[in-house]
Amino acid sequence: MLLAVASIALLVGCSTVERLGGTKKEGVGTDSAARYVTPDDPMARPIQVAWTSARASNCGFMFDPVKLKDDFMRNESRTVTDPYQLQRISQAYDYTLASVGDTIKSDPKYCTRERTDAIRADLRRYLAGDYSPTAKLAR
Repeated sequence: MLLAVASIALLVGCSTVERLGGTKKEGVGTDSAARYVTPDDPMARPIQVAWTSARASNCGFMFDPVKLKDDFMRNESRTVTDPYQLQRISQAYDYTLASVGDTIKSDPKYCTRERTDAIRADLRRYLAGDYSPTAKLAR
């Protein structure tokens, strides 16, 4: 019995239970979480591209968010050959896009000059096919 309890505690500590149960979400749930994703995070690219897409949509930028995701995923499929990993990338993108969009849509002061300038720079880079995880940290 003690061994079973210790094993469960170890699994919970490693978040393996979430992975086994399918409850772990890929991506981030808020604007502030997306802002601080580090470039060495394996999900940094989909998180930051989706974060920029959500912010650009919220601030009224004229672009096609579906095409941006399609282009991004096509680019990812050139380097990532594992279908499971591609699925995780797509899920991280979708979850981040939806959750960031939900967290910022109620803030009428979100689209400041500093933010829109940062969003514009990142969006241009992504639309040109440069998906490196270096999105601007403008507040």
